[in-house]
Amino acid sequence: MKKKSKSSKINDFRNFLYLTWKHLRLPEPTPIQYDIADYLANGSTRCIISAFRGVGKSWITASYVLWRLLLDNDLNILVVSASKNRADDFSTFCLRLMSEMTILKHLYPKGDQRQSKISFDVATAGASQQPSVKSLGITSQLTGSRADIIIADDVETSGNTQTQFMRDKLSESIKEFEAIIKPKEDSRIVFLGTPQVEQSIYNKLQERGYKIRYWTARYPTEKQMLSYGSNLAPKIQNTWKDEMVGKPTDPSRFDEKDLLEREASYGRIGFNMQYQLDSSLSDLNRYPLKLSDLSVMTLNPENAPEKVIWASSPELQHNDLPCVGLQGDGYFRPMQTQGTWLDYTGCVMSIDPSGKGKDETAYSVTKFLNGNIFLVDIGGYNSGYSEHTLSKLVEVAKKHKVKKILIEENFGQGMFSELLKPYLIRQYPCTTEAIRQQSNKHRRILDTLEPIIAQHRLIVCPTVIKKDYEETNAMYPAETALRYQLFYQISRLQKGANTLTHDDRIDALQMSCYYWIQQLAKDQDLAFKHRKEEQFRVEVERYFGSPEPLTWIKLQ
Repeated sequence: MKKKSKSSKINDFRNFLYLTWKHLRLPEPTPIQYDIADYLANGSTRCIISAFRGVGKSWITASYVLWRLLLDNDLNILVVSASKNRADDFSTFCLRLMSEMTILKHLYPKGDQRQSKISFDVATAGASQQPSVKSLGITSQLTGSRADIIIADDVETSGNTQTQFMRDKLSESIKEFEAIIKPKEDSRIVFLGTPQVEQSIYNKLQERGYKIRYWTARYPTEKQMLSYGSNLAPKIQNTWKDEMVGKPTDPSRFDEKDLLEREASYGRIGFNMQYQLDSSLSDLNRYPLKLSDLSVMTLNPENAPEKVIWASSPELQHNDLPCVGLQGDGYFRPMQTQGTWLDYTGCVMSIDPSGKGKDETAYSVTKFLNGNIFLVDIGGYNSGYSEHTLSKLVEVAKKHKVKKILIEENFGQGMFSELLKPYLIRQYPCTTEAIRQQSNKHRRILDTLEPIIAQHRLIVCPTVIKKDYEETNAMYPAETALRYQLFYQISRLQKGANTLTHDDRIDALQMSCYYWIQQLAKDQDLAFKHRKEEQFRVEVERYFGSPEPLTWIKLQ
């Protein structure tokens, strides 16, 4: 093993970075780049570097890899990137620097050593089954690799985090790192990147003890400062002043004009995500359904107020309910109710039978009054078409005095309805109606629920929220229970297909809400027709003096 003297100036990575930049004929590294380099070299053994787009993270990382090999020729370093092409570019860049920089030329692989875009050895390394540097895409086969240092360079992208399936796949790949890393005190796993979604892997890694540090392109607002907390780079945090808010943190890299142009190009949401490392605006745009738009109040089984006034003041927030919404989202009581309490005009139950795999047979019970939909029950069973499931569904219908049961029949060609009928006859005779839905499920759900929830027309009983949370946690393992919950599904449904792992409960809710929308439209059409008839009658009376001879006239 060949190591540099501890007293050597090259032992400070910032000095090596300066030499690399000089060789590449770049201006001297900026203070922010030096700060990133220092944290990369001396940060926690499990750390995350989150810096604004264009700061040069990947080039700094390549320089870091070569610096570590210069100090210790026998290291095994694994670099994982988002794609194979990106990984290939990384290795190519490293090999080029080794061949060109005088200080590194003695490390360039010899003829009988590994020397490719995927992996290479340094000339002075001892014999090893593992290459000195190995670069792979995150979707590559990681099993079998061993490393002293793992660098995950922008493994999270907008392209591989769009759906729950993608996020789960990425998370599983990252778990493999702990099996790959050598069990040594100085072994390191370093992530470099920009959070893309609220459920970012970087957030999950923090829960596992990883330390994160942020370098923003602009000095953040006071509110943003609170969200970054102690994780904001001290270099930015210690120089922050009120008058500096919005100013560039690295003006020699991106000046004010440049950042304004980039903000105009990316848009507010994209800029905040890519340059301020703030995914909250992106999440607000990506997830259109908000729990805070619901009105949560105790519901009477027989009647409800004519009008429910929505509000989201802090004093109205339900702090005692389990909330699975995005950060800053929550449940609120109505500001007030108005008018007389009237009997509900109807009550329906919708059932989404399980199709295959780990789907639930989910149900929703809603009632209707004066344009508002009242959610009084939600649930699901994971025993398919079993006697237990069928019997329990009828019990629910009986409990809420359901007038009609809507059953999705996209699968099974009406089989579920036929299986349910004997139980209804014995326990609770009730009308059923088969519903066939369009194929683009998530678009259909959003088209139905978004205007209802945004207009605060969905009123939810707090017992429903508690039941949804407690029931799923009792039925499923802790790591998957969340995804079966209705209110998680509401808050995580995205604009696009296949954005949820499980969507049975929200699909059942959509069915019953759509039924009431149709009923409301029918009522409005009928009222319109009656108004037109009345106007016609008045006009006839005005011209002919008496309506009696024309009482037979009806609009068709």
